[in-house]
Amino acid sequence: MPSPNQPFILIVDDNATNLSVLSQALKAAGYKVRIAVDGEDALAQVERHRPELILLDIEMPKMDGFETCRRLQANPETEGIPVIFMTALTETENKVKGLSLGAVDYITKPFEEAEVLARVKIHWRLKCLTDSLEQQVSDRTQALQQAQLQLVQQEKLSALGQLVAGVAHEINNPIGCIVGNVSVAQDYIQDLLSLIDLYGEKFPQPGAEIEDKLEEIELDYLREDLPKLIQAMKDGGDRINSISQSLRTFSRNDSDTKQPFNLHEGIDSTLLILRHRLKANDYRPAIEVVAEYGQLPKIACFPGQLNQVFMNILANAIDAIDELNQGRSFAEIQANSNQITIRTMVEGKQVKIAIADKGKGMSEQIKANIFDHQFTTKGVGKGTGLGLAIARQIVVEKHGGAIDVNSELGKGTEFVLTLPIC
Repeated sequence: MPSPNQPFILIVDDNATNLSVLSQALKAAGYKVRIAVDGEDALAQVERHRPELILLDIEMPKMDGFETCRRLQANPETEGIPVIFMTALTETENKVKGLSLGAVDYITKPFEEAEVLARVKIHWRLKCLTDSLEQQVSDRTQALQQAQLQLVQQEKLSALGQLVAGVAHEINNPIGCIVGNVSVAQDYIQDLLSLIDLYGEKFPQPGAEIEDKLEEIELDYLREDLPKLIQAMKDGGDRINSISQSLRTFSRNDSDTKQPFNLHEGIDSTLLILRHRLKANDYRPAIEVVAEYGQLPKIACFPGQLNQVFMNILANAIDAIDELNQGRSFAEIQANSNQITIRTMVEGKQVKIAIADKGKGMSEQIKANIFDHQFTTKGVGKGTGLGLAIARQIVVEKHGGAIDVNSELGKGTEFVLTLPIC
């Protein structure tokens, strides 16, 4: 007996005896069977319930088998159905015509039941093998396309990382000079102000010209404001130096082997790079980031890749908050604070990083597809559909961890990264 997944077969013949004999033989062999008495009836049945194989007579009223086969082959949705001609026409030219129209076999009447069953079995197996091969080709093609897209994305990120690292290096030297000299300038200015004070003590009456100049430059205000100005310059230099350091941390090149890494440094460097997106603007107040860091050990990982994961998740969190804020007034947004919470902790031999936002959240359907390649809910030019797919690959395949998502429409989303402590 055939297995339950064997096909249902459509028998097309205007001879009631042939229909009865073939139908009984096929049903006895375990096949599901339907019958049609002419070509038009056959095409109508194919539209309603598509068979996996057709046994087709040629000489029939209304529409013969040749025309029926031609129409089946002309339809992209039915051209893959194997057609076996069963006819009393034994001439070679008819066999050639039938096969040229796309039929897979040609059986002449009177037929032997055993031969028919054997040929049906063979052609069903061939169809199964063909379908399986086509599916494998499709799967492989899709996998290659995804791999190619991922390689392109990784190459772009690698090139960007090298560019950022180079810029950070170039910034580092002049800013180091500026920050170092500001401290010296502070000392020089203090010496000059002390000298002016000494002159004031020794020459209390400097003369009208000097008095006018002192009044012009507002010496008292200058004396008060100049140290503040120098300190602001120093703070600005320190800020640039911090950004440069964060860029180097974020864009660090990964080696072939895992390296000990402080995850908090990676998260902080990512936040610093995204700081411009977190700031208040004309449409909303600043997005608050609440960091609840636990005591994490350094873990063996590929730091550059994990930084990419942090970037993708945090950037998506900002996008989700901005989408939720669309159409809301500034006051409404203030009443429902824009917030991203980052929690880190150690559980057993694993590190967990939870990044939660108070954005628009996701439906169950979207949540089920967010890690798929090329899936995105963003508009054209705003998302590639690769960010979270790559994030999952980095966490799961590269680090042996896990990435989970919890989300509810209107309440926000939380991504939980789990990484082993090696």
